[in-house]
Amino acid sequence: MVKYHRITVIEREEISRGIASGYSMRKIARSLNRPPSTVSREINRYGIVEIKYYRAYFAQGHCTKCRHKIRKNRKLTTNRLLRKTVFHYLALNWSPEQIAKRLIILYPDDMAMRISHETIYSYLYILPRGALKREVVSCLRRHHLHRRKKNKDRQELGSIQDYLSIEERPKEVADRIIPGHWEGDLIIGRRNASAIGTLVEHTTRMTFLVKLRNQEAMTVRKAFAEEFRQLPKGLKRTLTYDQGREMAQHKLFSKETEITVYFAHPHSPWERGSNENTNSLLRQYFPSGTDFSKISNDRLKEVQDELNDRPRKTLSWYTPHEKFCEVLH
Repeated sequence: MVKYHRITVIEREEISRGIASGYSMRKIARSLNRPPSTVSREINRYGIVEIKYYRAYFAQGHCTKCRHKIRKNRKLTTNRLLRKTVFHYLALNWSPEQIAKRLIILYPDDMAMRISHETIYSYLYILPRGALKREVVSCLRRHHLHRRKKNKDRQELGSIQDYLSIEERPKEVADRIIPGHWEGDLIIGRRNASAIGTLVEHTTRMTFLVKLRNQEAMTVRKAFAEEFRQLPKGLKRTLTYDQGREMAQHKLFSKETEITVYFAHPHSPWERGSNENTNSLLRQYFPSGTDFSKISNDRLKEVQDELNDRPRKTLSWYTPHEKFCEVLH
């Protein structure tokens, strides 16, 4: 790959002489072995009013002045408290946008503690290479090129018997006004040999992570029922699930928990959008290939708490935990 070099003072003299001689930009460019676009940008940038007023002396002086212009100090460089706060929340796996919006809530009257998420990103990526940059940038959410697993569709159509379709679900569920409506799913581990359960509440986005010994229907039913047992009756209304075989005992589950289960259409992840989004967030903690049999329940609950203490855009930058507590009280 050819490396680009800045135009030199000698080349500027040639451009100035070429213009004075009435040469075209293409002819000047050929004499310099430069693309015509480079010569055109040079003249437009440093010429005065018209092309005939381009002068090498003034162009070189203006270029030198711009090159040595002192850059305004970045806000995160000069504000130590702001930098410390931003780095603290980055270490908790908050996104720059979550941090920026949350600071408005935490410091409503302190304009020195305001910063845009673009400024945070800009600061992180201008950090010099080294351990600090690797550590901080590793906290940012990873953008997966292949978001869907090849074996994402676990279900066998027709394996769920006598079920209620999502089309029969009460309208209030989609409105997300009344709490107590949940979405559920499994996150599958390495070689489909292990899994964890995820339960997400529609209104508050409160998330529960469920440790599973295996993916059998009885195991999933008991584990999910146990997780719901700790909640008051008003927060146990419906559960929307895909047609995975692990929910084959949905009738017994409903009898034990008094939670009505509705099933989404096959290949329709958008019908359980909150759960799908939460699962993608969890991949930051548990990337594809994770062996969940080696993840302790304490670690699961640690991640659960961290996720529920992250502010969400859809909650006006409050956390799921804060909104869930409002509902409980």
